[in-house]
Amino acid sequence: MFRAARSARRLTALLGAAALALTLAACSPDPVAEDYREGSDKGYISGPFQVQEIPEADRGEPVVWAGVTDTGEELSSEDVAGDVVVVNFWYAQCPPCRVEAAHLESVWQDYRDEGVSFVGVNTIDQADQSRSFAEKWGVTYPSVIDANDGDVKLAFAAVSPISATPVTLVLDAQGRVAARILGAIDGPSILATLVKDTLEESA
Repeated sequence: MFRAARSARRLTALLGAAALALTLAACSPDPVAEDYREGSDKGYISGPFQVQEIPEADRGEPVVWAGVTDTGEELSSEDVAGDVVVVNFWYAQCPPCRVEAAHLESVWQDYRDEGVSFVGVNTIDQADQSRSFAEKWGVTYPSVIDANDGDVKLAFAAVSPISATPVTLVLDAQGRVAARILGAIDGPSILATLVKDTLEESA
């Protein structure tokens, strides 16, 4: 109870900081990202920013998924079994996806050696577009190409809403959804806190 209340207070403070950061965000040289910052919703679907932590007792079944990355490698839930896994749903022409790319990469770099895996799920693009995005925005974790059959998105949608883009999920070491972020991450702090809290469960 105390830990849950402490996490809730910490997330509330971080959400306030994120809202302030969004207001004060510097201009991006990327025109698509800049359109997003100015309030345009052309070319993407996005819902209101929401963060939800799910108590261990209320989590559903582990998500079983499999796909092929934009580099042609097979990747599945079995490959990351036992890790805390961050799953980000995105596509290249999604403005908020461009804005949050550096923040996702930052958290990945901070936690990649601590039993944490990151997986992108590209819902629209083909492999060449996905690789170009990763190169341009400095994303080094793998992305599964899900545009052709949607199987990965469907597997996660069975246990968590995936109605907007971007969506970021944090899976616990059992492969269950422990937290979800709906909307663009405008800084690494909130995601880092969710990852840290999920890691501590199995410490």
